[in-house]
Parts: sequence; C-alpha cells; structure tokens
Amino acid sequence: MTLFTKPGCEKCDYIKDRFNLGEMGVALEVLGPDNPDALAHLAWHELVDVAERELPILVLDDSSHIAGAIKIKSYLTQMAHA
Repeated sequence: MTLFTKPGCEKCDYIKDRFNLGEMGVALEVLGPDNPDALAHLAWHELVDVAERELPILVLDDSSHIAGAIKIKSYLTQMAHA
C-alpha cells in the first residue's frame, strides 16, 4: 500500500501521526516539486485529478484507492484490529 501526502497537509499529518505506517506495510510518497517520482507514481495510478481535490490518498495492494483522512483512518483502524 502507498499513502500519498503533501507537506503542510493537516489531514495527511493526522494519518501519519496516528498510525505506524511502516509496521502496517504502507509506503509513504510525499508530493511536491522536489519529488517528481512521487507525482509520476500518482499519475501511474491515474489519481492526479483526485489529488487536486483531496489528500491524503491511500492506494491499496489491488490498485484501488481510498481518498480522505476519515475514510483512510477507518480503513487503517479496521486493518490494525483484524
């Protein structure tokens, strides 16, 4: 799984601070002008339009995605208790 975030995003920071993403097997991609690889990865998943409207975005192992901190929090909480 991959979590796409950007610097200065309170919702992104909330997810990063609340969960131990590394332990959960979630890679972190920080979108920004100094990280073109993260943007290319986001584009590969065809999620640039989604990212322009809402971050964070969690891309699951099956390439589906969940956008928004509340939905991601619910998913990761459920996953942690499974």
